Amino acid sequence: MADPIRVLHFADLHVGMENYGRLDPVSGLNGRVMDFLERLDTVIAYAEAHEADLVLFAGDAFRNRNPSPTYQREFAQRIRALSLLGIETVLLVGNHDVPVMTQRASSIEIFGTLAVPHVTVIDKPRLLEIATPRGSVQIAAIPYPVRQRLLTQDQYRSLSQEELDGAVSGVVVQMIDGMAARLRPDIPAILLGHFSVAEARWGSERNIMVGRDVTLPVSALVDPRWSYVALGHVHQHQNLNPDGVPPVVYSGSLERVDFGEERQSKGFCWVELGMNGAGEPETAWRYVEVAARRFLTLRVDVRKEPDPVAALEAATAGHDLAGAVVRLVIRMTPDQEPGLRDGDVAPFLADAAYSQINREIDRAVRDRLEGVDPDAMVPLKLLERYLLGKGRSAEELAPYLEAAQAILGVDETLPEEG
Repeated sequence: MADPIRVLHFADLHVGMENYGRLDPVSGLNGRVMDFLERLDTVIAYAEAHEADLVLFAGDAFRNRNPSPTYQREFAQRIRALSLLGIETVLLVGNHDVPVMTQRASSIEIFGTLAVPHVTVIDKPRLLEIATPRGSVQIAAIPYPVRQRLLTQDQYRSLSQEELDGAVSGVVVQMIDGMAARLRPDIPAILLGHFSVAEARWGSERNIMVGRDVTLPVSALVDPRWSYVALGHVHQHQNLNPDGVPPVVYSGSLERVDFGEERQSKGFCWVELGMNGAGEPETAWRYVEVAARRFLTLRVDVRKEPDPVAALEAATAGHDLAGAVVRLVIRMTPDQEPGLRDGDVAPFLADAAYSQINREIDRAVRDRLEGVDPDAMVPLKLLERYLLGKGRSAEELAPYLEAAQAILGVDETLPEEG
């Protein structure tokens, strides 16, 4: 490709995530919030150094729909930096950006309201063409699908939740097909979306989901009229069409949310768009990993150790904990629990940016049936044993047993033991 159009694609920033963090005395912000903002700084620095023509943000700027003014300020300062560089930037509304009521503004709408130069906010499906220094790009943008817009139409109001899910997915597929039909064949086209694809691999993002999800089949996106499909919403980077055209790519998130993403790489995508000798769109892209905060889980079994504290010191000494978020899981016996205090273990985790200690204690389970085969016992006898095991006295059993007998419809006499 001769002088291709340079595009940076990232998503799922989630500014405002404070788990596993402490106050940063310099910024006054939670240290984990700073992690997410620093990853965005990396994106901006890369875009500047590599002379990006276009930056595509595929949704979810903040942790929730009502970010604090401080978090909005920090995000705005960085979007302003892209604007001052003259880099065309498209901000797509994700499910964490959508307001609860459709009449309210999204958390990123202010950039459009103020007409910030080189910044385009997309909160409704649309097809647009953006001129860049190296040529024009068509962008078909699908923000997070909002069910409420369908519910205003009579034919959808009586549908069940499952039926409505299918209807929303169908409408989105129709939108994508309609936009593809309107594309100019002589310039590159990108499908930009924030939604789930059925074949995608999910992770911890399910735990922080805002809103009911909409899922599309990957077949709806595998269309050679698109030069590249840039997706947000799923935190794990993946290409859902690795052997075909176009690439269908979740850039993934820029920072780890929790231990569920411990082994995931984090980063963004660098895309180069051009036309081949036959006048057809041509795409090259690569994944760029960022230095996300390390998460590390250490599991140590001290049940057979004569000196559990010494065993923990030895186990932790073999790992680089500097700057990491560390979870130490200690498996122990009930007898060891009183003598193994967090204060004894904390010094071994001093190099970690943040640490937590979880205890897994083997507790003996009392045999309520005292070795009797339950298959050899009638139902009422099993119930009697259960109630006695739960601490009920013999005098309290009669009403329970009578009620059970009525429910079972049997006339059983409890057999004598022995």
